[in-house]
Amino acid sequence: MAKSSRPFLAVLLAFLVISPESFAFNSPLSDEAIREAYFLGQRRDESTARFLAKYKQPLAAPKTGPHIASVELLTPFARAVLRSSQQTMGYSAQQAEAEYREKEETIAMTIEVLLTDSYGPLIARPTGQRSGSPVGYAFRSPDFWQDIEVQVTVGDMIVKPAHFGGEPNYMCGDDGCQLTGATLRFEFPAAAFTSDTATVQVSPPEGPEVAVDFDLTALR
Repeated sequence: MAKSSRPFLAVLLAFLVISPESFAFNSPLSDEAIREAYFLGQRRDESTARFLAKYKQPLAAPKTGPHIASVELLTPFARAVLRSSQQTMGYSAQQAEAEYREKEETIAMTIEVLLTDSYGPLIARPTGQRSGSPVGYAFRSPDFWQDIEVQVTVGDMIVKPAHFGGEPNYMCGDDGCQLTGATLRFEFPAAAFTSDTATVQVSPPEGPEVAVDFDLTALR
């Protein structure tokens, strides 16, 4: 009798692992949730801004090294709100639902990095190999962000991104453009976020490490 019940138990356990109740946030989104996200995004007012602000954590500048300025973690619902807020006239709730159904549910993470006085756009370098050679300067590589290590832990499991990229940021004026920082972008399968918490650890090549905790039960 016990042996015959094993297939049923296996099916039940598989259902519990992938059921919506195993997620701290809304996943997968129902038709009603997609419409709610659509209309919240279409408002483009303070209510939209307040909602999205809950998904972004600003960080204080360090004494040395680059400034990990903020870490943003967008759930599928928050991504739908942001997508709707970015659309112009002619974007309908039906389009929002169709776009959502076309793609796999993902978590989007964005990390903003700013250069600082101790880790600026110029790097001091000796002009010669002899001791006492004059100090010159070289431009920091626009790909400096690739030296920043990022690790995301959900519960006690490390989650690997499905997609990862970044781009340098510049401030331009009459005298040209100057490197000011970078934006790092990640996408993770939403199915990997089955715990109530997620921790993002950022390790720059210089300066202190940064750890940011997200309470997934407080997010949609």
